[in-house]
Amino acid sequence: MSAGAQLGVARALWPRGEFLKDKYFPLLYHIAGAPCVATAPARKNAGRDSRRSCDVVTMAKVLVFQHVAAEPLGTLDPMLRARGHRIRYVNFHRDPDVDPDIEKYDALIVLGGPQMPDEGDRHPHLKVEMRCIERALEREIPMLGICLGAQLLAHTLGARVRPMKTWEMGWHDIEPTHFSAADPLFCALVEPQPAFHWHGYTFDLPEGAAHLAHSDACENQAFRYGSAYGLQCHLELDERLINRWLAMPEYVDDLEAHGKSDANTVREETHRLIGQSATLGRALFGQFLRPLGVRRTRHVLPSR
Repeated sequence: MSAGAQLGVARALWPRGEFLKDKYFPLLYHIAGAPCVATAPARKNAGRDSRRSCDVVTMAKVLVFQHVAAEPLGTLDPMLRARGHRIRYVNFHRDPDVDPDIEKYDALIVLGGPQMPDEGDRHPHLKVEMRCIERALEREIPMLGICLGAQLLAHTLGARVRPMKTWEMGWHDIEPTHFSAADPLFCALVEPQPAFHWHGYTFDLPEGAAHLAHSDACENQAFRYGSAYGLQCHLELDERLINRWLAMPEYVDDLEAHGKSDANTVREETHRLIGQSATLGRALFGQFLRPLGVRRTRHVLPSR
């Protein structure tokens, strides 16, 4: 069958949805110059010189380490789901003895929490997490650590994690470094931008890491090591989650003990600044997620 005839068949099948299982679907995309997004059976007897190949896209499996219910993926969740990725939450607060197999996943995201990286004896799951982080680094899969997750990443890389003289809580600007412009994520941070913070620990920059952002109170706000990113601030939070924190006694107690603003002030600042933070978060996380789900395989197509 000629290429024109095959294209006609594919177009006829398109409205009925049968193209997903039809052998002409990849050819339609090949002719149109677009990548294939589904698999189709290869012609078994096609000669080597008559074969053509295209990329087949499969969705990624993302492992997420969560430490408390109040600190979920936030705005990252709908971004992952919109791309069709599969998410597996491991909530160590509910199941502290779980030992996930990082080999089954294409990316790792480690969220925030009240624990400290050096509390492995008190919270044994932290040692499990750092083993998974180490393996993710060895496999060079995308990894994102937020707040505690960034501290665990830095600690795994041999950097010191230490208490801050003054806690950083509420809204404070983060600023780019001279490495930011060349980074695929932090090139979006071209000037100081407001970000939400809630931490009393910080980390030294790991050896060999690129320093990507800083703030007045915290020199190391973000870094990259290979395909892994550590982010101390909370660009994943939306207004609803922040207001949820401000209604929880344990968070209010922390704010009263260590913050420079009260809950009402933080709530008002959140309403005013969340849009800028969300825009930066979408830009950074969008670039982080870009490689996921594009695991390229070869698919043999019939000759035109």
